[in-house]
Amino acid sequence: MAVHAGFAVDQRDATRPLCRWRRAVCRWGRRRPTLPDVVARDTQPELPESFARSVASLRPVRMRSEIKLAEAPAPQRLAPFALAMTAEVGDPRDDEIASGRFVVLHDPAGQDSWQGCTRIVAYVRAELEPEMAADPFLAAVAWTWLTEALARRLEPQGFRALGGTVTKVSSESYGAMATRPPIAHVELRVSWTPDDDDLGPHLEAWGDVLASAAGLAPLPAGVAALPSRRR
Repeated sequence: MAVHAGFAVDQRDATRPLCRWRRAVCRWGRRRPTLPDVVARDTQPELPESFARSVASLRPVRMRSEIKLAEAPAPQRLAPFALAMTAEVGDPRDDEIASGRFVVLHDPAGQDSWQGCTRIVAYVRAELEPEMAADPFLAAVAWTWLTEALARRLEPQGFRALGGTVTKVSSESYGAMATRPPIAHVELRVSWTPDDDDLGPHLEAWGDVLASAAGLAPLPAGVAALPSRRR
């Protein structure tokens, strides 16, 4: 039986002062799904219709079984409404080899830099073999993880204003710490604006980036993702 991401909402009294925050807390369980982890900072008791549709579109998304999803505190100062979730990818020994964060921001008034009212902000971090960090093409390859995932999951005009950075980090230890092995990782910090309220394909694309960063083999054509592990 397929297990979908389940969400529950707890909206507080709308008569409280504006400085108070209403939180809707995400629950990944078997209950009938409603809405994910949402932070709202206006006095209206209901979510904006557009944002509610966006949130609802995340309900049926299924990640690969290797990806463990979890609720996360949503940012409180970037937009009037926001939701967030995190994910981890482990190896057979259950060591984390990749992790990420997926955030949806919504401002009913829109923001010029977003070129719209909704903005997706995503982060992916993956462990590397130390010699890979020295590859001059690593950043370009990591960027293609994202662009190819978006192209695969979305229509050509399904998003706009895509931007971000790729950071390579390597570390070697010396002195009393010289016995520690070198470590390296790559980080993607990206954001883009969806062209409609259906965010399911965007979440799926983020999952594809996590899988690529973790070195997971692509699923064969026609094979559906198994339910993801949840915490």
